[in-house]
Amino acid sequence: MAELESLETAAEHERILREIESTDTACIGPTLRSVYDGEEHGRFMEKLEARIRNHDREIEKMCNFHYQGFVDSITELLKVRGEAQKLKNQVTDTNRKLQNEGKELILAMQELRQCRLQQRNISATVDKLTLCLPVLEMYSKLREQMKSKRHYPALKTLEHLEHTFLPQVSHYRFCKVMVDNIPRLREEIKELSMSDLKDFLESIRKHSDKIGETAMKQAQQQRNLDNIVSQQPRIGGGKKSKKEFSASSELEVKNTSPMSEQDSGILDVEDEDEEEEVPGAQDLVDFSPVYRCLHIYSVLGARETFESYYRKQRRKQARLVLQPPSNMHETLDGYRKYFNQIVGFFVVEDHILHTTQGLVNRAYIDELWEMALSKTIAALRTHSSYCSDPSLVLDLKNLIVLFADTLQGYGFPVNQLFDMLLEIQDQYSETLLKKWAGVFRNILDSDNYSPIPVSNEEVYRKIVGQFPFQDAELEKQPFPKKFPFSEFVPKVYGQIKEFIYACLKFSEDLHLSSTEVDDMIRKSTNLLLTRTLSNCLQNVIKRKNVGLTELVQIIINTTHLEKSCKFLEEFITNITNVLPETVHTTKLYGTTTFKDARHAAEEEIYTNLNQKIDQFLQLADYDWMAPEPGSRASEYLVDLIGFLRSTFAVFTHLPCPFVLQGKVAQTACMSACKHLSTSLLQLLLEAEVRQLTLGALHQFNLDVEECEQFARSGPVPGFQGDTLQLAFIDLRQV
Repeated sequence: MAELESLETAAEHERILREIESTDTACIGPTLRSVYDGEEHGRFMEKLEARIRNHDREIEKMCNFHYQGFVDSITELLKVRGEAQKLKNQVTDTNRKLQNEGKELILAMQELRQCRLQQRNISATVDKLTLCLPVLEMYSKLREQMKSKRHYPALKTLEHLEHTFLPQVSHYRFCKVMVDNIPRLREEIKELSMSDLKDFLESIRKHSDKIGETAMKQAQQQRNLDNIVSQQPRIGGGKKSKKEFSASSELEVKNTSPMSEQDSGILDVEDEDEEEEVPGAQDLVDFSPVYRCLHIYSVLGARETFESYYRKQRRKQARLVLQPPSNMHETLDGYRKYFNQIVGFFVVEDHILHTTQGLVNRAYIDELWEMALSKTIAALRTHSSYCSDPSLVLDLKNLIVLFADTLQGYGFPVNQLFDMLLEIQDQYSETLLKKWAGVFRNILDSDNYSPIPVSNEEVYRKIVGQFPFQDAELEKQPFPKKFPFSEFVPKVYGQIKEFIYACLKFSEDLHLSSTEVDDMIRKSTNLLLTRTLSNCLQNVIKRKNVGLTELVQIIINTTHLEKSCKFLEEFITNITNVLPETVHTTKLYGTTTFKDARHAAEEEIYTNLNQKIDQFLQLADYDWMAPEPGSRASEYLVDLIGFLRSTFAVFTHLPCPFVLQGKVAQTACMSACKHLSTSLLQLLLEAEVRQLTLGALHQFNLDVEECEQFARSGPVPGFQGDTLQLAFIDLRQV
């Protein structure tokens, strides 16, 4: 057993020695540790010593064998060392020379390196600036566009800046500042464009009357052209329709693109002569501020806000435009300016409707028009009621028609305006009646109530041309001769025709049928005859200082005017082309008017005669207790009979036989005799006359005989037998 262990230990020591010989020195530690971990390290040391001695002997043998070679090698090495020293010296010298020579190269290389570095930095800088410069240029362009109020281009520039250029250089600080400023710039563009819109709205409000004036001039020109075309034979194309006129006169914008550079608003236009072509309304208005602002707000997603603001502001302006001035009724210019502003407002809105997509719509326009129509009609009703001048009312009517035609050309319904004109027609008739009342008063006051004398054929034909009078006997009489009527007959007849013409003027352009025009003229003429002329005649007849001769002449005049009524009927028929036989044709009441005036004049004659008789009777001074009668009739009665004779002589010598035929003189004479008889009877039967003498009774009898003698003398032809004496029969019996 012990031998076996000894063999194993020896084998282990051998293995360890081989490892020590073959193992790297740095890794020998674990091997030596395994020796000391065992208990046989003494024996290992012995073996190690033995192995070292073996190797020493081998080394010694080897050295002995190669010793001469070793000596030779050492000798060679010594020689090499000398040469090496020389070589070292040469290398050192060469190196020194090389170093000296390379200093300039090193400096040049350093400079080249520095230049290359700078070049690289410059290139990098150029690359960065190439990215940054467009951003700065775009931003500069943006500020310039905003400064020059090119808001839409500024907004487009801002969009490019934000989405195209800034993302490429977003890591720079100045770009971050720009990005932060973009919302503020957008808001600033909105505010600036809104400011331009406000300026535009203010300008359009101030210049609405000019726009409306231009549109109404165009409508007037078109209407004149239509009238000319309608009067000429239609060749080829015929006349231009209102639709075409509306399209041709519709407003157009000089710079409709939102990219327009100018915000001119309303342009000034010089007043032009009527012969020159009227400038179109498109020459007055630049709508580009509206389009740009609308486009900007659309791009920014605030279109509804813009539409709401625009409509609200225009509604406010509409209310201002529709508020008439307090003194509008005083002159036609007041009405014209009022209409011009309304037309200008709706011309602008109509153009906005047709040139924008939804900024205003038809419902909005119709709502504004309904409001405008109601307010306009109310204002016209109020202010026209103050007008007392028929010429102004007629001019107002023509202006309203032009106003209606202008707006109708733009598609607005105007039937209510024409209905209102029919109301104004009644007022116009009233103003005409008032005016003609003054005309008739002047004619009647200035008339001499004497037959018109004519000295030659020219004057005769002139009067016959003024008044429809035909008398064969008068035609045959030599000059000088007289018409039976006085001057007021042809003058009144002419003024009636002038009144009819004035009524006809108002009916023009009202789109009325001939029957309606005829009916309107006849009704107004009836009012003129039955109310105005009748009142004037009645006032003349009832005047205190009117004489019997004047009353008789009035009777003659009204008779001839009554006969002229059929000619007035024909005159109206000729200008309206409506036959009198038409079922709904109104008849003239002139016959009744003149008959009433004649009857009033006759009654006034009777009344005046009776009043004159009463005045003479007041001079009667009977002495009922007189013992003897006088030799002749009473003085007052003789004067009274003389007055009656002279008065009825005037009746007898009048140039018109109608007075006799109509028994006016007979009736007046009979009425005077009856009144005289009754008055004398009352004198005799007065309560104060309690007793009378035979002499007083004989004197009274002389007065009665004087009256009977007057009746028998036939002061007025035409009485049969003793008809006139019967007026005194009761007095004779008493």
